[in-house]
Order: sequence, then structure tokens, then C-alpha cells
Amino acid sequence: MKALIVKKEQYLRRRKRSKKPFPKKDEMRLCIFKSTSHIEAQIIDDFNQKTIVSASSKEKEFSKKKLTKTEIAALVGTSLSKRVKGKKINKIYFDRNGFRYHGRVKSLADAAREGGLKF
Repeated sequence: MKALIVKKEQYLRRRKRSKKPFPKKDEMRLCIFKSTSHIEAQIIDDFNQKTIVSASSKEKEFSKKKLTKTEIAALVGTSLSKRVKGKKINKIYFDRNGFRYHGRVKSLADAAREGGLKF
């Protein structure tokens, strides 16, 4: 039980450390959330408090495929970058939300960069 409390405290410390102060007017945030079985990504306009684009592994197109979690995260990153292309988004900063930058988080970020997002 004590190990769970320590892990939660470590996660909260990482989350607080990785947060950026309130962004500028033209800056968007790529925020991710990962659970044990799914991963979600959103591009959020914090200035207007709106979600611009989102992608998730819970969508039908990903549930039909038999892939590993890391491969699905890469597909989520590419679908997010495809959805963003129509929008006029210049600056994005990556909010990993306290999750370590390896595995599924890294594959999602790399796929989004390959799709044309700059952060």
C-alpha cells in the first residue's frame, strides 16, 4: 500500500514540474493521457478554453486492428496530425501530463512530428 502512495506522489511531482505557465494567445497545448489500455491526445487552446482536435485509441478504426499498444499510440499521433492540418495552428507545446517520455508517449510524439506538427 505504501508503494502506491509513493508512486502517486512521484507522478504528481513530475506532472507539476512538466507543466508550463499560462500560454500566450496563439500557443496551443498537445496534452496526452494514457491509461493501462488506451491513450488519448488533445490539442487544447488554453486561452479560449476549448479543445481544437482530439484523437484516441478508443475510436473504432483502432479497435479493429490487432497491434501492440506502442503501435496504436503511433497511429493516434498520425491521425491527430492529419486532423490538425486544416486548422491554422502555429505553436504547440507538448504536455506529457507527468508521464515519462518513453514507450507509448514517445511513439505518439514522434508520429505527430512526422505528420507535420512542430513542438
